[in-house]
Amino acid sequence: MSNEQQPQKHEASEKLANTRPPTLDTQPGREAQMRPASASFARDYVGCGKLRGKVAVVTGGDSGIGRSTAICFAKEGANVAIVYLNEHEDARATEEAIKAAGVRCLLLAGDIGLPAFVTEIVRKTVDAFGRIDVLVNNAAEQHPQKDIAQVSRGQLEQTFRTNFFGMFDLCREALPHMPDGSAIVNTTSITAYRGSPQLLDYASTKGAIVAFTRSLAHQLADRNIRVNAVAPGPVWTPLIPSTFSGEKLANFGKDTTLGRAGQPDEISPSFVFLASSDASYMTGQVLHPNGGETVNT
Repeated sequence: MSNEQQPQKHEASEKLANTRPPTLDTQPGREAQMRPASASFARDYVGCGKLRGKVAVVTGGDSGIGRSTAICFAKEGANVAIVYLNEHEDARATEEAIKAAGVRCLLLAGDIGLPAFVTEIVRKTVDAFGRIDVLVNNAAEQHPQKDIAQVSRGQLEQTFRTNFFGMFDLCREALPHMPDGSAIVNTTSITAYRGSPQLLDYASTKGAIVAFTRSLAHQLADRNIRVNAVAPGPVWTPLIPSTFSGEKLANFGKDTTLGRAGQPDEISPSFVFLASSDASYMTGQVLHPNGGETVNT
């Protein structure tokens, strides 16, 4: 789907608020199958060279927040490697938008929860671009259950492998190839702060990401590598219709102060800020684009 076909971000949210979106049958979902479509092509974003000449890796970069972030990075002048599971159509659309910004794009498909693939991500990125200046750990999955008894050990381990272990492994593998002054930005969630009764394992991984972000920030301060995070509220990404159904989708985001779900294009500027020198005095911090909910940070 081309950039021109994407709805404006507020138009997309209005369409979502006035329709009952269909569910998607696979996780983490396909952007190309979403109805209504999300605003994830950074259509209105105007870059000004904040990441010119940098190399960025974005996991979950094929769609949603990851796609929008990757395209914004490209518009700021960065070459981008996007990591995704198996959503090849979405990835190619993202690649097209990145290349249209006049930079290079590397597609890397595989399971972030597998250590061997994490090693491959770093090796191929360094082979292609020579280093990594910005690492965005964004890939995630979620599986709602009404009762803790329904959360199997297998589900718990799978969610942590994707959401947290993969992030931990990628940081460890990438850091030897990250120059002093680089940036790491992790995606956590509002659920890390207020909890979620149906997403016990997912919310737990997001809480772990907050603690990891703060701890790694201290460890890397002497190299001036800044480590920060973004904690979105409800955002219309492929993960949502592939996770929820029925009334949950019909009312998704309506309980926010702004009365609607956010769009990926409304979240990605937070990643640009934290990745760039604009945030040179910020480390161990979390930004909260969540539609107006006040959280204890």
